[in-house]
Amino acid sequence: MTKGIVVLAQNNTTDNYVEQACLLAMSLKLHNSVPISIVTNDIVPDEYCHLFDQIIPVPWGDAAASSDWKIENRWKLYYATPYRETIIMDTDMLVLQNIDTWWDFLSKYELFFTSKVLTYRGTPANTSYYRRTFIDNNLPNLFSGLHYFKKCDFAHKFYNLLDIVVKNWKPFYEQHLEATHRPKHMSIDVCAAIVTRILDCEAKITNTVATYPSFTHMKPHCQDLYEVHNNWQDQLGVYISKDGSLKIGNYAQTGILHYTENDFLTKTPVIEIYRRLLNV
Repeated sequence: MTKGIVVLAQNNTTDNYVEQACLLAMSLKLHNSVPISIVTNDIVPDEYCHLFDQIIPVPWGDAAASSDWKIENRWKLYYATPYRETIIMDTDMLVLQNIDTWWDFLSKYELFFTSKVLTYRGTPANTSYYRRTFIDNNLPNLFSGLHYFKKCDFAHKFYNLLDIVVKNWKPFYEQHLEATHRPKHMSIDVCAAIVTRILDCEAKITNTVATYPSFTHMKPHCQDLYEVHNNWQDQLGVYISKDGSLKIGNYAQTGILHYTENDFLTKTPVIEIYRRLLNV
């Protein structure tokens, strides 16, 4: 197939990422006709299977079997996708509008990472609270939670190197990151930024001027709030209409919402609303 969206969903002991992926698929189908495939070794409930173009097993074994974050298999998505053009999305996202024009923009690139994200008000988000590693080590500010690639030699080269960095992240961290600003865990965003530095390709894979593709990043310290709580849902009201439209505070949400907090599915009626809209 020509193009589609792919999501990696692997449950851990506390979080149901497959359910999040099913909600993402429902939100996508409400506004778009582009297919979505899920890469998982977990069971997709029967009532949701039809939402996915393909259900693809994680290739080459599960490198995240003992991990809670389940990110060790992310580099495999280049090889797992059934599409010639692919957008990768995190499971904890909602697509709230038609994104056909995004494909037109992305088709000009071989590989593209979002580098700017938004607050719930739609203004540029300051992510420095969560991204000291990037700032202090002068790394490209890439967000792998929303990125695109074509099946091509350059993207293959990037993902081949990403495979190596992910599997050997500790020595790569020691080589590329200052000790005082070196994370103690593997981050796919940091690994992708290191690959970008090695290949010297930042200008080729992102655009700091373009306003999209982007997403609303609901991490609390990104929202420019006077007082910040641990969970944004404790501070901001969420209002979901019967037609699936959504407000946070007084602001209507468009584009892609990265809600980040796993209990968003239980604190709001979002699943029930989408199931009713799509007769799931």
